[in-house]
Amino acid sequence: MDIVVEHLTKRYGPQKAVDNVSFRVKAGEVLGFLGPNGAGKTTTMKAISCYINPDEGDVKVGGYSIKEHPEIIKKNIGYLPENNPLYQDMNIIDFLEFIAKIHGIPRYLIPERILDMVRICGLEGEKHKLISELSKGYQQRVGLAQALIHDPEILILDEPTTGLDPNQIVEIRELIKRIGKEKTVILSSHILAEVEATCDRILIINNGRIVVDGTAEELRKQAAGNEILKLGIQGGDVNDIFESLLNLETVDSVDFIDIDKQLFEVQSLKEETSVKPIFDLCVRNNYYISELTPTEKKLEDIFRQLTLH
Repeated sequence: MDIVVEHLTKRYGPQKAVDNVSFRVKAGEVLGFLGPNGAGKTTTMKAISCYINPDEGDVKVGGYSIKEHPEIIKKNIGYLPENNPLYQDMNIIDFLEFIAKIHGIPRYLIPERILDMVRICGLEGEKHKLISELSKGYQQRVGLAQALIHDPEILILDEPTTGLDPNQIVEIRELIKRIGKEKTVILSSHILAEVEATCDRILIINNGRIVVDGTAEELRKQAAGNEILKLGIQGGDVNDIFESLLNLETVDSVDFIDIDKQLFEVQSLKEETSVKPIFDLCVRNNYYISELTPTEKKLEDIFRQLTLH
């Protein structure tokens, strides 16, 4: 099922939590919804899940509008909210049976669906425990199981690894990747590594507006701009080398990284590369290169650049 968000706006008093947001998620895609806390991620996901009504705009899921057919959309969506509300005094099997009945799954199918969820979410060793006895990681697995038990076509996960330890984070990410091979997934997070590890495409939202839409690779290329080289040159006076680099026709700027080690950061002019001119310079002056490394803009830098305003 495709998801089409059209000009979505939601206000809380005078504050616009979501401001004229539009995007599309294709069937079978894992979309990372990235942004700082308070950017509008949760509000957007609640609107898609029919938990809140937008003030303006619409969301269509498989062609159905959240305004006209919320009951059809809810049947096709599995939702794991950030705080993962679970009944702590129930054991896993009883809880999943309760959720299955709420979703109207026929009684004769419920035991099979519960066994499927226990297997898919890795709950075999814990299935008879009370939810209150489970670690945070296993409680997240139970949350995923309740979101999946009615076999929805779309899975919406709001900050799914909040509060987990590193091992649990890796396990939940692997689980999401496996599920993502069969379903459309929207995953919100403020953790870049999480989105990059699990998602096909990234939306960055800030102050209620989408500021970026693309793959991690596309974001890097888009933000890369001019070529930046980390360059080490030996065999000459550091100031002479600095001046010579600055005088190259392809070079926009030169900066020192470490004067003692004679390490420089060289930024080329737009759509130019300085690699060959640097080699030619070294040959002419009997310098030798100790290091020449292209510097890629990190996703963290791009994220900060886009969300600090």
